[in-house]
Amino acid sequence: MSAARPLTLLRAIAVTATLPLLLTACGYGSESTDDGEQSEVAADAEKLSVGEVKLGYFPNLTHANALVGVQEGLLQKELGATRIKSATFNAGPSEIEALNAGSIDIGWIGPSPSINGFTKSQGKNLRIISGSASGGVKLVVNPDKIKSEDDLKGKKIATPQLGNTQDVAFLNWIAEKGWKVNAQSGKGDVSVVRTDNKVAPDAYKSGSIDGAWVPEPTASKLVAEGAEVLLDEADLWPDKKFVITNIIVSQKFLKEHPDVVEAVLRGSVKTNDWIKANPDKAKASANKALEELSGKALPQDVLDPAWESIAFLDDPLASTLDSQAQHAVKAGLLKQPTLDGIYDLAPLNKVLKAEGKEAVDDAGLGVK
Repeated sequence: MSAARPLTLLRAIAVTATLPLLLTACGYGSESTDDGEQSEVAADAEKLSVGEVKLGYFPNLTHANALVGVQEGLLQKELGATRIKSATFNAGPSEIEALNAGSIDIGWIGPSPSINGFTKSQGKNLRIISGSASGGVKLVVNPDKIKSEDDLKGKKIATPQLGNTQDVAFLNWIAEKGWKVNAQSGKGDVSVVRTDNKVAPDAYKSGSIDGAWVPEPTASKLVAEGAEVLLDEADLWPDKKFVITNIIVSQKFLKEHPDVVEAVLRGSVKTNDWIKANPDKAKASANKALEELSGKALPQDVLDPAWESIAFLDDPLASTLDSQAQHAVKAGLLKQPTLDGIYDLAPLNKVLKAEGKEAVDDAGLGVK
């Protein structure tokens, strides 16, 4: 595939009515956990227009902007006496449901559920207000069986779930090579084996799959089991960037509490700056947050390469979201969506200007 036509149709698949529950950024399930208030508030801190803001995110490295921002108190510092109450999710649909129900106000989430939530509500329930992370998806393979891309023919390659982000990306990549695969059954020149990320390492060890197109940290877990990276999806995109995590807000909360939204965005921007200035501390902080949320930290041989493949940035990379949607349409997986107004980047650009940074672009998909 050419760099000008990136292949990740996947994020837009979320709009397909037949696949509404498959649209997770990483395919980890659908449970959510209310984690309560996360940060201490200074006694002399000023309260904003609401006493509490409810944040949602995944216990996942691609959501490290939220993990680190909460863990290090960087978000709470900008919110003053407005307390953070956070909830964690393992799948996009459940987070969108929480946003719709008012259980969360602001969330970190992947592109597919962002598109899905916006489209299903006819553009009435959310706005994307910032980027958060790019990258973190790889094709890893058994080096004894696969030494080049052409060796994939006839092999069994896992994706997390039928119709999820990585599944559609892999199907499109296969099509770009001229190979044939039935999208529903996964049968064809390559066998696409839908395998939950949690069990993919065991499936690889048993030999039931020969490789996988998966997000981090699953890719690095497979490498720790002996797999090798054949392709980093970032290499298929212009400037090696494509959105993997957005920050969204309910339109009601954005309208009623713009000062709180702006404070969260300041915290997000400052968190990304802190991550870049303190990469080792940030990596350890994210891993500590994961341990507290899931009960288990990532081992260093998984954490290090997974962290290195993710870029933390404020730009939502809106043009990549639009490209993903159009590729999904071209593949016949999606009716032409109306994404006009999915972005409102005015609050972010106000924050970026105050920090002496360049404004970011909405690719013509912003509020008018």
